[in-house]
Amino acid sequence: MSAIATKVEQGHLKISEINEAVFEQYLYTQGIPHPDLLIRTSGEMRISNFLLWQIAYAEIYVTPALWPDFDREEFHQALITYQKRDRRFGKVK
Repeated sequence: MSAIATKVEQGHLKISEINEAVFEQYLYTQGIPHPDLLIRTSGEMRISNFLLWQIAYAEIYVTPALWPDFDREEFHQALITYQKRDRRFGKVK
């Protein structure tokens, strides 16, 4: 986030003014809603730093299907699994 650091260094932004909303303005995905579902193909059980901030509350679906083989049926299965999830957004029951 060197752009934020530069703004602070130049005096255009105070450290005390940096909050989640300001931080999100500097992301490449600014203005795009955060995903509710992340589909990870090829059975990999890692996200490889992919949209770390944006997927904080996303449901993650892992499938052994490789990307070229991920078809309509695979997508349908991901959606069915997603619908069964209890979305708590970080809250504890």
